[in-house]
Amino acid sequence: MGFSVVIIPEGKSFSAWSPDVDVASQGKTVKDALANLKEALELHLDCLSSRELSEIRKRQENRL
Repeated sequence: MGFSVVIIPEGKSFSAWSPDVDVASQGKTVKDALANLKEALELHLDCLSSRELSEIRKRQENRL
């Protein structure tokens, strides 16, 4: 699955947010923020029920 990511500069660091699943993280560099977001997404997805994962997959299939 691929998710949209928004990078937001925040002073001397960066926030990375995935609006598709409303998960965010931060880091000192863009690379760090993305790596931290990837880990946060993996942890988030591991906690979802099979029904919730199915809903996310359906939304991904319907993307333009």
